[in-house]
Amino acid sequence: MPGFSIYVTRAIPESGLALLESAPDVERVEVSPHDRPLERSELERALAERDGAIVLLTDTIDDALLARAPGLRAIACYSVGTDNVDLAAAKRRGVAVTNTPDVLTDATADMTWALLLATARRVAEGDALVRAGKFPGWSPLFFLGADVSGSVLGLLGAGRIASAVLARARGFGMRVIYCSRASKPALDGAGARFVSMDALLRESDFLSIHVPLTKDTRHAIDERALSLMKPTAILVNTSRGPIVDEAALVRALSQGRIAGAGLDVFEDEPRLAPGLAELGSVVLAPHVGSATRATRSRMAVLAAEGCLFSLRGTKPRNWVEGSAWPARRMG
Repeated sequence: MPGFSIYVTRAIPESGLALLESAPDVERVEVSPHDRPLERSELERALAERDGAIVLLTDTIDDALLARAPGLRAIACYSVGTDNVDLAAAKRRGVAVTNTPDVLTDATADMTWALLLATARRVAEGDALVRAGKFPGWSPLFFLGADVSGSVLGLLGAGRIASAVLARARGFGMRVIYCSRASKPALDGAGARFVSMDALLRESDFLSIHVPLTKDTRHAIDERALSLMKPTAILVNTSRGPIVDEAALVRALSQGRIAGAGLDVFEDEPRLAPGLAELGSVVLAPHVGSATRATRSRMAVLAAEGCLFSLRGTKPRNWVEGSAWPARRMG
């Protein structure tokens, strides 16, 4: 039986590629030559004759694409999120799906705090002012920001990253509340309080988003949600862009209905909603929550392991429930 053929839809750290290339049962590893997301037609051609693939969130893996890649048995997502993959279609067509949980928890939690602090203390605005030569010197009422210590941190979601953000909040003496589908003993035991969605919105001084993107969470932060927040509140999103209705957010910020936002993800990346970039009360980061050298390297290794284990018919630790059970290739 010939070895596996695996396609990687964009260059990833060498640690992952080396693991694939050194595997004795892998015959061919090909990496996209383009430093951009593949067009649909390019993706279809690239996966047509493959056994496995490592894909990014920008790659839409739906039933129509899987139909054109009948030999595909493993899809490894180089991400925690898997909303770019039709899991039901993957299950029907015998394709196992994996992701990269755990390894990016701390890096993303750190980025959440970087955005929270930068927005609260107006770091980006201040940096731009000083660089422009407009700093007039210290004065008592100049460039006031928001207190972080002792304030209320609201967490939308209660997974690994939310728990890591909570752990960091304790050092700031914050009161932490959270909303999820059910209360979580781990967060309750760490001093957080489980509340309803409306209570989360009304009580939070800082609201940090940590839920996956699903049909239920898309635009969870919409016009109504923003209207319930404090006018002094700050929104932080390091999860997925479409969870926030970006146009509604621009209106809320422009009208002073909330005080600021720190965003690492956007609804229609890399494009921004009109008016967002012009708002000084927003800190914008280019989707770099997991972008440390060590984290991205660990993600590459985990994606490669997931792909290899799945192709060998062994359930990997990062198998995504709802996709096909890993099965060894026949014939």
